[in-house]
Amino acid sequence: MTAPMPPHRRSLEFGGAILGSVFVFAALVIIWIARLSQGRDLYVSELGAAGQPTAHWFEGALLLIVAGGSLIAYSVRGIRSRFAVLSVWAPAVSLWIGCGFFLVASQVTCTTGCPLPVGASFTWQDLIHTVVAVLAFAAACLGMLQVSFAAGHRSLARFSLAAGIAVAVIAGVGGILSLAQFQTDFGSRLELAATTIALGWLLTLGLMTALSPALSRELGTGALGDSLSVG
Repeated sequence: MTAPMPPHRRSLEFGGAILGSVFVFAALVIIWIARLSQGRDLYVSELGAAGQPTAHWFEGALLLIVAGGSLIAYSVRGIRSRFAVLSVWAPAVSLWIGCGFFLVASQVTCTTGCPLPVGASFTWQDLIHTVVAVLAFAAACLGMLQVSFAAGHRSLARFSLAAGIAVAVIAGVGGILSLAQFQTDFGSRLELAATTIALGWLLTLGLMTALSPALSRELGTGALGDSLSVG
């Protein structure tokens, strides 16, 4: 049997998960309000472009994601995937990596119109923002996949797997449409949907960790992936 989590540590885990969830929810609300305020279809990153009235709000939303995601990652750092290929590092590390990329994206935003960093429109600023944004989504999807094969609660596992696949597919299609300069309005809606699903998953992970004592105890042992399986 594993030792119970000390009360002070449980309070720290609970507080971090709750505060992180609040930050992530606030970021999601800000992104949606900023997006709807534009009255037109545009990719999420364009909300932070220089000269946009939503630029500061976009930066704030990304910083809230960084802070919230980091707190939630700390609270679930005990998760380990039961598959060797996914257990090289913990899902928490994937989340922290993603948060690091979002931090860079919040400070290096795209230029006006968020053009693709190719051809005559190439700028290092757009290239850096595009690359780190893609890597941030990739890290988040990896974290979802890792959780889906480590969580003891089937509902969380299945939700994580569904969310990871959905974000990868939807964001991928949206990115392809952007690269092809075809149906970009629809592509921007797909990107917003992928962003919403990803943040919704992170919010759910934080709330389940905070509000489920059993899950919190399992995560606190650091051996969840050794003792529990999805099936």
